[in-house]
Amino acid sequence: MTEPAHLYAQLVEAFNQREWLKARAIAGRLLPLTPNDPGVCYITGVTFIELQEMPLALGFLRKATDLEPQRADYAAQFAKALTMVRLYREALDAADKAAALSPGDPFTLDTLGVVYTQGHAHERAAEAFRGAVMLMPGQASYRFNLATALVAMGDIAGAAQELESCIALDPTFWGAHLTLAQLRKQTRESNHVANLQALAAAHAHNQDAQTFVNMALAKEHEDLGEYPAAFERLVLGKASGKEVRGYSTRHDEALFEAVTRRFPQPLEASSGDPTQEPIFVIGMPRSGTTLVERIISSHPDVYSAGELQNFGVVLKRQSGSTTLPVIDMDTIERTKGIDWARLGTDYLASTRPATGQRPRFIDKLPHNFLYAGFIAQALPHARIVCLRRDPVDTCLSNFRQLFSQLSPLYGYSFDLLDTGRYFVLFDRLMAHWRQVMPGRILELDYEALVDAQEEHSRRLLAFCGLPWDDRCLQFEKNDAPVNTASAVQVRAPMYRTAIRRWKKYETQLTPLLDLLDGAGIAFER
Repeated sequence: MTEPAHLYAQLVEAFNQREWLKARAIAGRLLPLTPNDPGVCYITGVTFIELQEMPLALGFLRKATDLEPQRADYAAQFAKALTMVRLYREALDAADKAAALSPGDPFTLDTLGVVYTQGHAHERAAEAFRGAVMLMPGQASYRFNLATALVAMGDIAGAAQELESCIALDPTFWGAHLTLAQLRKQTRESNHVANLQALAAAHAHNQDAQTFVNMALAKEHEDLGEYPAAFERLVLGKASGKEVRGYSTRHDEALFEAVTRRFPQPLEASSGDPTQEPIFVIGMPRSGTTLVERIISSHPDVYSAGELQNFGVVLKRQSGSTTLPVIDMDTIERTKGIDWARLGTDYLASTRPATGQRPRFIDKLPHNFLYAGFIAQALPHARIVCLRRDPVDTCLSNFRQLFSQLSPLYGYSFDLLDTGRYFVLFDRLMAHWRQVMPGRILELDYEALVDAQEEHSRRLLAFCGLPWDDRCLQFEKNDAPVNTASAVQVRAPMYRTAIRRWKKYETQLTPLLDLLDGAGIAFER
């Protein structure tokens, strides 16, 4: 066997054994001998993905796809690498090229489904996941991924079927139990409480089991009106998740303070990008942002782009900051002297080709409240709508929700009092935005919207510069995909059951009430 062939065999063996450091070392010896071998470039690229060395991963995977453009698996991994550096538009282009090659292996299809999901292309994600399930029906993770895509598409019955199949294949696929519990309101006649209790007891030392199963039990106990049991399970589930988060309230206090200091005076007129396309819907998570997004996007002139990370990513890139978090003190400090017009133009370009087909689009990332000052300068004609909800309901809803485990934004939500402290920071930042850019943000009360839907929907559309359309009163008929924690709720008409939900837990929430009261946060006892 020649030396290149021998090294290639060793590289493949290390790759299959997931010995990434060994694979990198072998690739370093092999590449000078075979610099244009697409297989070597592909394996090297995937190795660098696993080692989190993304510039090298992108370089080798791009080369592999250039050398072998008919390999769907190469293109899919290139698309995955692009999503990992938040180049979502380029990732979707690469994924489309891979899908056009009609991949026939489930791993590639599943990878494409994940890329499409992260790019908010949920219909294409469902198609890819469905293909993976057809080719390998016994793989639990493929069933779960298909279910999440179906939830986003509004196919709740189909999602339930896939989740049941996932759990039947692997009862320890913990996330499936929570997602299944959240799909519908449980009843005395039909629920999973006994099974979930047995799982929690049998896996008492498994951290993921304790997080997901207890959260599922909290949801089902609440559905059954068993509120003390629900809160007890909620605390257990969140405590298990908090152990590995390493969250610090002081870190967020410093971040919010840095944002406030960045805009100390009233904003002057900006020469940002003149587009009027974007409508930003911001606010605390679980405050009604998805509801407002559905109302506005029911208008025929509006496209919902989902919860885009784009603005923060573009700002990070233009700041020149090389730190890992998308937003931190270093990034904020480096934005002084930034070109506002270029920031706005590059943000708009980053949303293409999904946007641009209709006159307006919605960017509904709740935490864009951190960027409101930057948005106002970069996009002076963009509309910004902030949802405000009863402070205690907002905190409880954040504590009740298990947000994305991969996002650094939700560390506060694993502890009730940390959630209260985070709300105080949010409330003070919104007061600052009112001071430095009065009238720039429409603050809309969730409760007022529920009580007088048409009145406040008309006010909302007028603020956005949109003519009235009756379809905005029937947002539940909006068939656009939605991939947020409210994916199930927004398929139903307006409801009041979430208003003052906290009263059901008033005794358990006493420490939170005291914290908010002490911080001067007004709420109705």
